[in-house]
Amino acid sequence: MRRSVVGLAAIAALLLSGCAGVPSGGRVITGKAAEGADQVDDPYVRLVPVRPRPEWGPQQVVAGYLTASAGFDDDHAVARAYLSSPALWRPGARPAVTVFQEREEPELVKQNGATATVRVRGQQLGTIDQGGQYIAAPKNVEVLFQVGKTAHGVWRVTGLPPEAQSGLLLTKGDVDRAFRTVNLFFFAPDRHTLVPNGIFLPLVNRQDLPAHLVRALLDGPTAWLDPAVESTFPEGTRLRGVTVAKDVATVDLSKEARGGNLERMSAQIGWTLRQLSEIKHWRLQIEGETAAPDGVSSTQPIRAWQANAPDGEANNKNAYVIGAAGHLSQLLQDQPQPVATGNPGRLTRPAVAPDYVEVAGLAAEGDELLVGDLIAGAVNIRNVLSSSRKGSRFTAPTWDRYGRLWTVESTGDKSWLWVRERRGRAPVRVEHWGLGGRQVKAFRVSRDGVRAAAIVNMDGRDQVQIGRIVRRGGTDVGSFLPVSSELGGAVDLVWRDYGTLAVLGRKNFDSQTLAYLVPVSGGAISSLGVGSLGAPQSIAAAPGEPVLIGTRSAHKTQICRQRTPRDRFSEWVCNIPASDPTYPG
Repeated sequence: MRRSVVGLAAIAALLLSGCAGVPSGGRVITGKAAEGADQVDDPYVRLVPVRPRPEWGPQQVVAGYLTASAGFDDDHAVARAYLSSPALWRPGARPAVTVFQEREEPELVKQNGATATVRVRGQQLGTIDQGGQYIAAPKNVEVLFQVGKTAHGVWRVTGLPPEAQSGLLLTKGDVDRAFRTVNLFFFAPDRHTLVPNGIFLPLVNRQDLPAHLVRALLDGPTAWLDPAVESTFPEGTRLRGVTVAKDVATVDLSKEARGGNLERMSAQIGWTLRQLSEIKHWRLQIEGETAAPDGVSSTQPIRAWQANAPDGEANNKNAYVIGAAGHLSQLLQDQPQPVATGNPGRLTRPAVAPDYVEVAGLAAEGDELLVGDLIAGAVNIRNVLSSSRKGSRFTAPTWDRYGRLWTVESTGDKSWLWVRERRGRAPVRVEHWGLGGRQVKAFRVSRDGVRAAAIVNMDGRDQVQIGRIVRRGGTDVGSFLPVSSELGGAVDLVWRDYGTLAVLGRKNFDSQTLAYLVPVSGGAISSLGVGSLGAPQSIAAAPGEPVLIGTRSAHKTQICRQRTPRDRFSEWVCNIPASDPTYPG
C-alpha cells in the first residue's frame, strides 16, 4: 500500500535549506554553516496525513500509522487514531527517531481471525536520540506490529515494536520535512567563546519555533558535547514563555535564572535566536520582570555579543604561502611578498599563530615539526619535535585560539597526538587520544578550541571525522565520529567557519580530487568552484576569506583561488606562483 493511497497531502510549496538534511552516513555534531546562511525558519513542506478508514485492513492501518506519525500537529493526534489505546504510545515533544533510508510496504505475516501480525522491513540509516543528536547506525531492520479488530469491527494497532513504543519510525524524507537542524550555543571552558551544538528539532509551526529553541537550550548540550562545554543557566531554570511582537522577541525565564550571569545567558540566547529571520531584537525577562546586563539596553540587537563569536571577532586576514623561492610570504593582492628570508626551502605546510608571533611548519620530509619566531626579515627555524618511529610523519600543524600548537604523528596503522601548550615548552604527547589505532592524514582544531576535524583511514578509505577536546583534569581528544560518507580519498581539510569544513577529496566514486564545502552537521556536501585544479594538495580557508588551494601540475606548484570568492560556482584561477597556503589562527 503506497503512501499516496494513505492520502498524505503536501501543504506549502517549498523545501529549502532550512531542512534537517539527514546525511547518508556520519553523525550530526554541530550546526549549520556560516552566519547569514543559517536561517532555520524558511518555508517548509507541511504534511497532513488522513485518519484511518473503516474498510482498511491490517497492512493499510500499519502503513497509515507510520505515515501519520511524521505529523507532529496536536501531539500526533492523527497517528493516535490508528491505535487501540493511547497508552500504547508516548513519544513526547522530542521523541527518539529510527531513521530509514526507505521502508518496504507492510507485509502481513499471519492473521488469526480478529488478530494479525504485520512486518515492516527497511534499511536503517541511523537514530536521533531524545536530545536531538543524530547517530549513524546503518543496518537492516525488521519490526513487527500487532493489529486487532475493535468492538466496532475496525482494525487498529494493538502492539508496537520496541523501537516505536516511545519513539518514531521515520524515513529520511519524513525527517527532512518535519525537522530542522538548529544550533544551540554553549561556552568553551574559557567562559568567553561560544561553541555551536547542532541538534535535530521537530518543527510543528513557525510560531512555536522560538520557544522550542530556548527550551532546547535550557535542556543543555547533547551527551556528545556536554563534557567539553558549559551552560550558564542555573540548574532548574525553565522557560515561562516566548512572545514575538513585530520583530522583537521577549524571553521570560523562571526565578532560578536570577542566580545566573546575565551577560553569558544573554549571549547564549541571542546567538541561538539569531537563526530566526523574523527576530531583529529581543529582551530578557525573569519572572515577568525585564533583566539586562549592566550597560546593555533592555532590548538587545539580535546580532549583539559578537565578542563571544565561535570564530572570533571578524577581521580581514591575509593569507601566508611558501613563495617560489622557498621563503615564507604574505599573499598581498595575489602576489607573494616575502616576510622572512632565512632558511629558504626548509619550511613546508606553514601555520601562523593567531597572534602572528610564531610560525610552525614541517620539514620537507614531514618527519620534523619546526617552529620559528616571526620577526621581520628572518624566521629563526628550530626543530621542536622529530619522529621517533620508522616511517612516521606529522600532519600539518594547527593552532588553537589559546596559542596551543597541535600535530599528529602517524604511521600506516597508528597515530599519536602532540601538543605544545605554550611558547618555550616542548611538545608533549596527549595521553587520551581517540584515534590511536588509526592512520591520521590531517588534523585541524576549530577556532572555538573545542572541536577537531581529522582525515582518518578507515578500512582503506580516508574519511572526514569530527572529535571533541575535553580539558578537565587533563586533555582528552576523542569521540571521533564520521561527518559524511559521501567523500572518500580525502586529501586535506580546514575549518572554513564554525559550521563548515573546506575539504579536498573525491565524492563517492569520482576519480578526480576536488574542493567541497562540508557542513559539520553531516548535511549534504556541496562542490566549490569550477574548472581545472591540476593535482590539489592543500587547502586554506577562513571566515569571509577566499578559499585557496595549493596544486601541482607538470612539476610546477601554484595556488588557485576563485575568480569571484563569494560565488560558490565561480571558476578557479591558478596563477599564483607559490605553495602551501594558510590563514593565521
